[in-house]
This record gives sequence, structure tokens and C-alpha cells, in this order.
Amino acid sequence: QQIRDLFRDFEEVPLGAASLAQVHRAVLHDGRTVAVKVQHPKVWNQSAKDIMLMEFLLRAVTWLFPDFAFMWLVEEAKKNMPIELDFLNEGRNAEKVSSMLGHFKFLKVPKIHWDFSTKRVLTMEFVDGGQVNDRTYMEKNLIDVNEVSRNLGQLYSEMIFVHGFVHCDPHPGNVLVKKCKESQRTEIILLDHGLYQPTQTLTDQFRLDYCCLWLSLIKAEMKGVEKYSRRLGAGELYPLFACMIAGRSWNAVNRGINETPVTQKEDVEIRTNAATYLPQISDLLNRVPRQMLLLLKTNDLLRGIETTLQTRASASSFINMSRCCIKSVAQYKRQKSLSHFRRLRITVSERLALWQISLYELYLWIRGNPLGVWLSVLLTRIQHVMN
Repeated sequence: QQIRDLFRDFEEVPLGAASLAQVHRAVLHDGRTVAVKVQHPKVWNQSAKDIMLMEFLLRAVTWLFPDFAFMWLVEEAKKNMPIELDFLNEGRNAEKVSSMLGHFKFLKVPKIHWDFSTKRVLTMEFVDGGQVNDRTYMEKNLIDVNEVSRNLGQLYSEMIFVHGFVHCDPHPGNVLVKKCKESQRTEIILLDHGLYQPTQTLTDQFRLDYCCLWLSLIKAEMKGVEKYSRRLGAGELYPLFACMIAGRSWNAVNRGINETPVTQKEDVEIRTNAATYLPQISDLLNRVPRQMLLLLKTNDLLRGIETTLQTRASASSFINMSRCCIKSVAQYKRQKSLSHFRRLRITVSERLALWQISLYELYLWIRGNPLGVWLSVLLTRIQHVMN
């Protein structure tokens, strides 16, 4: 079929282009505006050649420098590339995550037009917006940066800790924000769902250990940090692993990552140590489960967005993460328990922990609210007078 048979209008100049595909704006014959993602014609052959070249170069590097073992990159590329090139799989992933997280009213996943899609062409609802790291766009459109950061953290916390089905490519071009004219609600638009794949759906045991590791990091429980880092394959390199997961220095991990603000000095220290410990990092990446590799990439991309928005290590992100971890651990324990009384105890303990988090969140809101600050000062003065 010709383009004119499928579309009333098709813009030949792409809206954006990447290594695998480019996206064009088009209008269907019924008047609906769509985005058409078209795979580059020679990408299948070229990607196979690129992987072969990567494998050759990495084998050469490994032979010259045995401490730098990065052959896992080739393994992951060989596994991921065919799945990423199947646009029908990407469409199915988009529909799955839209259904799975439909209770988040701020989330927008473009609808797939299956009648106009194939393995190499994906047609979807056209949605525009500013990139999630564009503070200027947000300020111009009266979008609350802290709300966006909080909602993004909540979205990914639930994907990782509750469902184990994770969008693994949240770079700014794939995450847009816009203010809906009708509802005045700020929406997060999630694009490019190629890196969800059944082989990398997180297993229950992996998810449980990862939840417990994050809870230990948030609470600065070092025995838990060591225990769950080792269970995730880090071995004696667990301090390095904990720093990589949290994106913080070992001192900050020991003091509590939710209690210690990120400083420029710490960022410089992390970059310096990354170069110093490159052989250990290489060894660690070879040890951990393959599921961890995309999570580490996802963590880094999300931290980059938070850094640009200047919301990194905010209390709200840790609160959302804690809630999801507590729910996930409780759900896992209930599934494994055969006793009705035991399941009831787990539920009561879960509700109590969530209630404590809500109280802490209320305390933070009061402390940060002008009225709350005024009340705090007033109570302090009354107490001083009474004493």
C-alpha cells in the first residue's frame, strides 16, 4: 500500500530520529493525528554488524586488560536487539503498562493503532509535551517541578517494587510532561516501550531482596545492606554495590541517604572513585543477576532527571519508595503464608508501617508549609513563656 492510501497527510520530515527508527507526524483519513514510528530499512543488518564489531573490540580489550571484563555488554545486546526491533512487542508493552498503572491519573501512554502497525512500523496516538528535564518549559507552563519529580518516582517505584515490569529507558526524550487544558492536571507521558521484555520481568525473589535492600538503605541498617547486597550477588563488594544502587558515597550510605543531602563535593568524590574502582565495578557487573543491569541503567537515568530538576534525594521520593517496598514485601509474605492468623498479622504490620509513613509525610508537609512554620514558632514561644 502507498502512504496516501493509509494517511490523509504524512509529514516526510521526521519529528525525531534515533539509531533504530524515526518518528513522523501524520493524519489518518478519519482526521485523527498520529505519530508513526518507522524502522530504518537497513537496521537489522547494521545492528548485527555492530554487535559483531562490539564483540571483537571487547574481546580485544579483555585480552589486553584482563581486569576489565565487559563481555556481558555483548550478551545483553544480542538478547535485547531483536526484541527492541519488534515494534508489535513494543505496542503490547505499552498497552500492558497502561493497564497495569491505570490508577495513576497523571500517567499518559499513547494509544496504539494496531490496524496501521507492523513489526517495523508502529502507529500511535500523537501526544506532545516538553521533556521531563526541561525546567524552562515547566516554569513557562506553570508545571510544578516537585510534583513531576514526585509522580515520576512513584511511577517507577511501583513498576520496580510492586509489579516487577519496568520501563528501562527513561531518558528525557522518552518521558514528556504537559498540563492538560481541560483538567489542568499535569500529565507524565511515557514513550518508547521497547525495553520491557518478559525475560527481564523481575522474579519475586529478586524483587523481594531488592525491596529489602532499599528499605535497609533508607533506614541506614548496615546489616541489612550487607545481607541483601550479598543475596543479590555482590559478595564482598557489597559496599561498592550499595553505593552504585543509591548513587551515593559510602559515608552517606552509613549516615542514611534520606538524612544526608547530596553535595557537589560528594558528586566529585563519586566520579573520582568510579575511575579508581573501575576493575571492581567491572567484576561486580559480571556477578550480579542480568536483571540488575537494566535497573542500574534506569536508576542512573532517573537520577539524572532529578539532578536537572534539582529534586534529587528529596524526602518525597524516599517516602514513595518506602511505601512500595513495604507493600511488596507484605504481599510476598502473605502469598507464602499458610496461616490465616499469620496473614492477618502481616496485614496489620503493613498498615501500621504505612500509617507511620503517612504521619511522617504529614510532619514534613507541616514543616514545609508557611502556616505550619508559623504554628511551630508560636508553639515554641508559648512553651518558652510557660517555662
